[in-house]
Amino acid sequence: MNQAEAGMRVVDVRRQNSISDATFYKWRAKFGGMDVFDAKRLRQENSSLKKMAAEQALDLSIFKYGRSKNF
Repeated sequence: MNQAEAGMRVVDVRRQNSISDATFYKWRAKFGGMDVFDAKRLRQENSSLKKMAAEQALDLSIFKYGRSKNF
């Protein structure tokens, strides 16, 4: 990404990294303007949110299972 922003042609960047046009432009739309620190922080935040969602789904399934049993 930084190579393309520095003036290197997109075709050369794609060849060097063995990626398609679609991948390059998708990454640029998602991470364009971010530095490495921002991208890492975004990844960490997403991972913690995914863990929270998984825990909530597990809690919900346990709750539903407990409700379905007659005690």
